[in-house]
Amino acid sequence: MKKRVVITGVGVVTPIGIGNVEFIKALKEGKSGVCNIDSFDTRAYTTRFAAIIKNFDPEQFIEKKKIKKMAKFAQFGFVAAKIAIEDSGLNLSEEDLSRIGVITGTGIGGLDIIEEQEQSLLTKGPRRVSPFLIPMIITNILPGEIAISYGFTGPNYTVTSACASSNNAIGDALRLLRNGDADVIVSGGSEGAIVPLGLAGFCSIKALSQRNEDPQKASRPFDKNRDGFVMGEGAGIVVLETLEHALNRDARIYAELAGYGASDDAYHITAPEPEGKAVILAIEKAIVDAGVSKDEIDYINAHGTSTALNDKTETFAIKKVFGDKAYKIPISSTKSMTGHLLGGAAGVELAATVFSMYEDFIHPTINYETPDPDCDLDYVPNKMRKQQITCALLNSLGFGGHNAIIIIKKYVK
Repeated sequence: MKKRVVITGVGVVTPIGIGNVEFIKALKEGKSGVCNIDSFDTRAYTTRFAAIIKNFDPEQFIEKKKIKKMAKFAQFGFVAAKIAIEDSGLNLSEEDLSRIGVITGTGIGGLDIIEEQEQSLLTKGPRRVSPFLIPMIITNILPGEIAISYGFTGPNYTVTSACASSNNAIGDALRLLRNGDADVIVSGGSEGAIVPLGLAGFCSIKALSQRNEDPQKASRPFDKNRDGFVMGEGAGIVVLETLEHALNRDARIYAELAGYGASDDAYHITAPEPEGKAVILAIEKAIVDAGVSKDEIDYINAHGTSTALNDKTETFAIKKVFGDKAYKIPISSTKSMTGHLLGGAAGVELAATVFSMYEDFIHPTINYETPDPDCDLDYVPNKMRKQQITCALLNSLGFGGHNAIIIIKKYVK
């Protein structure tokens, strides 16, 4: 028998809210976190806006001397983890810290530090490059920093699979917990790549919306007039435990993490395979792994990037898996509000789905104005819906053809 795994803590740092209370309120209101970029000159860029975290003060959560040695993605992820651990109610003085691990997902890592230190190299020479350069930019430093701060000596690493990173990390954590390799794993993802080089790179491959005249309307998943995704930043982290461990400490349980499936398109470095064959494969793997039937899925948190190809292909795959039932399943894209957090996206989307399940609501896909014949499902347009969710599917698809799908269920003893 596989051990059951539950979610007992959640923490978020996002463009629509820092901390769980603010985040939940924004989800229900359909708030957009998109605004013009003012941290650097964007006049030469084809896209001049992003979903940016406002009023983030790391000193409220991290000691000052440590902040200077952490890239943005690590700061966001560390703070989200701190919030999640506190939310879980874990009493670490009573825990076996060798049985607590950290597995996170990040797509890019410390791009802000790479930019900064490259300038130091070019203008001041190699001796002025920071000795902390390498530790700050490597993607695995986030789980390392969390472990060092809390003394967790269990399994610890980062998964990097572009925009599927967080779901792959969460899926790995699920398997390790089921197999008895840990009692608790802190998991999710983080990203902080809204810097000149990151924006320029995504502009160059024409992946971003160019709706500069109305940025808050730019992220419009499944809408006929979508023209690209909106870069976002931030982190979503959850505390996962074996059910036995959670019950032993009388923990509040948000939901059960029930299934995981992964695949690769093996098709193109950025474009999805048009028939979604590998996406379908990953969804079906997750359903089998969760031990549920397709009829039990009553909500889908879509990858929903607001790009022409992704939204069409994802819709096609959902219809292939669920048939006529696809038209009866409410679907929403968190990215319509938060933008696309790249490697951190699925961590935030899991947080959104967990809160939706726990509080019986479905957040909207905002900016859905013009139906697309290729995207003809129920995307919960523009307004929150009060509805109970008992079994949710979460899709996450990344450059390189990576597909990572997880399923959560309402906890039942």
